Amino acid sequence: MRMKLEQIWTKKTFTGVVLGQFLSLLITSTGFTSSLLAKKGIDAPTSQSFLNYALLAIIYGSILLYRRKPLKAKWYYYIILGIIDVEANFLVVTSYQYTSVTSVMLLDCWSIPCVIFLTWIFLKTKYRFKKITGVAVCIAGLVLVVFSDVHAGDRSSSGSNPVKGDLIIIAGATLYAVCNVSEEFLVKNADRVELMAMLGFFGAIVSAIQISILERKELKSIHWTAGAAIPFVGFSVAMFMFYSLVPVLLKIHGSTMLNLSLLTSDMWSVLIRIFAYHEKVDWMYYVAFVAVVVGLIIYSGGDKDENQEPSNVANRTRQDEEANSGIHSKGTEAGSPKTEVT
Repeated sequence: MRMKLEQIWTKKTFTGVVLGQFLSLLITSTGFTSSLLAKKGIDAPTSQSFLNYALLAIIYGSILLYRRKPLKAKWYYYIILGIIDVEANFLVVTSYQYTSVTSVMLLDCWSIPCVIFLTWIFLKTKYRFKKITGVAVCIAGLVLVVFSDVHAGDRSSSGSNPVKGDLIIIAGATLYAVCNVSEEFLVKNADRVELMAMLGFFGAIVSAIQISILERKELKSIHWTAGAAIPFVGFSVAMFMFYSLVPVLLKIHGSTMLNLSLLTSDMWSVLIRIFAYHEKVDWMYYVAFVAVVVGLIIYSGGDKDENQEPSNVANRTRQDEEANSGIHSKGTEAGSPKTEVT
């Protein structure tokens, strides 16, 4: 039993769970800041994300220019990814205008089955019984949250148009799944700095075009007090940190682990409401939080380090080939991965 526990609770598992929960807290903070802006009547979802993309482009773009190396993936991949990512953020932030924070965080979990399907189809990821068990335990925890909401009967902050908001968040979650799987592919076959720089660059361009078309009047009408500026900037900073750390978790455990980790964002929002606003919540929330964490440990536990070795060997082989053929004559392009998740 002790040996089995040591095999599951490895350093890699610990890193994945802790990093995943930090990312979940960042998402919770973006949810609260978006909700605060919506309550103040500020409806500028693309503008909220623009500063994040600009920060990514400036910081990671500077590093990329300093390296002076060719891109490892085709540039037009990043244009497509930038468009999808901007629209995913646009839809999710817009949904806060119509439905509650809890509903957004619950329905955002639609990305999990989408990610599993997409990684299975395009990345050839094989999900074995242990992984499926971990996913099932996580989703069971999510179901407990839903039952807790029903049990509490709290519908006081359901939003102005919950059905419209729910449909918007489902569409946004689907686009998020496409982004996560694409980023997993690129971070494992290209480069993290390159991904962040190009995503930030094209994301900022797409955002600027969309702002000029859809949000010019809204931005002019905003009365920029501290109460409006602080949540606006806070959202962008949290998103920048989130985007910077997501590729790290994607490289270690993949996009499914990322989306499973974000399941706890709803529980973190509840804990914040308990300590910050002294609200009472149903006991099922605590059980649900524990269930999701246990599911994450089952999913990520016992990953063998040798899964990383083929990747390292492939990288060394690729570097040798580049040295022979001349690295300036041809940049390394992203290949087609095949991942077996044990």
